[in-house]
Amino acid sequence: MAGRRRGRGVWWGAALWLLLGALVSLVACGGGRSAADTASADVRRLLDRRAEAVLAGDEPAYARTGVPAEFHRLGALPLAAWSYRLTALHRTDGDGATADVELSYRVEGVDKAPVRVGRTLSLTERDGGQWYVDDDEPARKTGQQLWDQGTVRAVSGAHSLVLGVGQSPESLRRYAALADRAVPAVTDAWGGAWTKRVVVLVPKSLDGMAGLLGSPASAYRGIAAVTTGEVGGSAKAPADRIIVNPEAYGVLGDFGKQVVLTHETTHVATRTATTAATPLWLSEGYADWVGYRSTGRTAVQAAPELARAVASGEVPEALPEDADFGFGGDAAKLAQAYEGGWLACRMIADRWGEVRLGEFYRAVGAHGERAGAVEGALGKVLATTPAEFTGLWREYLRDQLG
Repeated sequence: MAGRRRGRGVWWGAALWLLLGALVSLVACGGGRSAADTASADVRRLLDRRAEAVLAGDEPAYARTGVPAEFHRLGALPLAAWSYRLTALHRTDGDGATADVELSYRVEGVDKAPVRVGRTLSLTERDGGQWYVDDDEPARKTGQQLWDQGTVRAVSGAHSLVLGVGQSPESLRRYAALADRAVPAVTDAWGGAWTKRVVVLVPKSLDGMAGLLGSPASAYRGIAAVTTGEVGGSAKAPADRIIVNPEAYGVLGDFGKQVVLTHETTHVATRTATTAATPLWLSEGYADWVGYRSTGRTAVQAAPELARAVASGEVPEALPEDADFGFGGDAAKLAQAYEGGWLACRMIADRWGEVRLGEFYRAVGAHGERAGAVEGALGKVLATTPAEFTGLWREYLRDQLG
């Protein structure tokens, strides 16, 4: 009996020491987490104050959160929302840290849903534990925002918002006038189910355009403008941005400038009907068809590269492949790809009617995947086959360009 009591005492003593050890361990671990959580919470509060200052236009409040340069660059941007989400905090040597942040913002009257971009913030802790932003730049492998390149100027048109860096107000007003003509032209061709408003970004140079796209400048040399946005976006997706290459766009005449901006505006309007199923000959060809639709230009005038090929007896055997639309390659081949897609859409409008052309475009995109999309839409909407359609297209090229 005495032995049993001694054993029970040993067991309870061991259990007590284990319990105390666990409590000490929990306190120690909790203390470690608490320090990290405190820093993260403090940085989140800093970012909240910074966002509130942006939306309120409160420069002193913004300056109290760190470097104020961004505030001045953002001043002309009409914002409906601006917020940060801290995704990671990395402490560096001493009193510094790097924050991985998701910036979410909406442009007033344009964006139905927030634009979300990754940012990397350099932070310093001083003044008894207060955090400050020392630097704010795009996250790795992420394109710049327009304000990263300088102070943003804004001009609002009837159907447009033009944002520029290094551009005069007069220049931006000219872009707005072109965009204001493009929007009704696109609506007349495509229909009313889109925002009917475009955002045009005009950086200072080709390098600025490339910076916004996160790509080398060589990929866009000679390209007048592009439209951002992933295909297949939902109706709630943010509005696309038309990004201009001021160097290539600037050498165009008034006619060319209008066609280019109408083409890019078409991409904005058709975005939700454009999916992975949509071949580039159709999406680019349709945008060109809208661009040239009311200009009175003949096929030879609008498709000079393909006209030269057809006149030499080199009629394409098949519709352009997606690879034929790659920037930075053979300029003549790229031009022929655009012209071939445009003439395919023009042929549909001439032979089956403009309404059927729009129905065909939507039917292809609604398929969801590339395989069978064009074939199915050709049969369902145009009552034809791929082989017959290609033959008709080749005959159309000879007739229009020969």
